[in-house]
Amino acid sequence: MHPILALGSPEIIMIIIGLGVLLFGAEKLPKLARSAGLAKKEFMVGQAEADLAAAKAREDARVRAEEASADVMQNVSQNNASGTGADIPPPTRDKGTLSG
Repeated sequence: MHPILALGSPEIIMIIIGLGVLLFGAEKLPKLARSAGLAKKEFMVGQAEADLAAAKAREDARVRAEEASADVMQNVSQNNASGTGADIPPPTRDKGTLSG
């Protein structure tokens, strides 16, 4: 039998409880159990908060990645100066740009 599985037997559990009573005294055991329960509760609350923070961080990273990969030209208007909405031809070397 595996040594850890042997600790689950009723005889071993009674021996551990008996040693606890001898070491700590009968009046301290309820306080120890209560503090262990509170520690477990605090751990679970902290773990839940960490899970929420991690989920928020993942969502923020996803949004940033979507924004970084978004097409920058999707919000550019194709209207010309008169506002008719006709497509504007691209500039060429000999005309269409002031610096060229």
